[in-house]
Amino acid sequence: MKKLSLAIALTLSILATQAQTKNVPNQATKEVDEDETLAKDYFSQIMGVAMSATSNVKLFQFVYDWIGTPYHLGGDTKRGIDCSGFAYQLYTKVFNTAIGNNSRNIFSMVNPVGKEELKEGDLVFFKIHSRAITHVGVYIGNGKFAHASSSKGVMISYLADPYWTRYYYKGGRLLAETSTQTAQNN
Repeated sequence: MKKLSLAIALTLSILATQAQTKNVPNQATKEVDEDETLAKDYFSQIMGVAMSATSNVKLFQFVYDWIGTPYHLGGDTKRGIDCSGFAYQLYTKVFNTAIGNNSRNIFSMVNPVGKEELKEGDLVFFKIHSRAITHVGVYIGNGKFAHASSSKGVMISYLADPYWTRYYYKGGRLLAETSTQTAQNN
């Protein structure tokens, strides 16, 4: 209900902005820019992440649409999804790139990056009660990442949270050749 109210408020805000602007040549470009700015402001507020001019609105829209989806091991739909399924769906829909189907496979497709070097869309990997990588999430900025938690489903968490700090393994950026191969296959 809360998500629906926020979505309605955003839609009404966009419509009000469009109604106040005059129809003049090149207005379509201006309206798209205003809509994107409104969307960035909206996602900045609800996700607590300051979005920059280069922020990927599609990424934040995808995360927002999936928040609250229940966890289901091996799941890959909004009826239930696991961490690697969430990362896979996000990369497919937002970046048009196919990645592995489990956190260890996905890790083999990235260049490791330090925590301080993480950018929107980078992957974050965890070793939870294991010597192997057991969890993956997608970094969204300001120390936050989106992931499918086994206890709460799709959510946003802080890397600095003591639990995640304890099990954090590495961040990773998709290898350039993986993105190129996917683009060539489409």
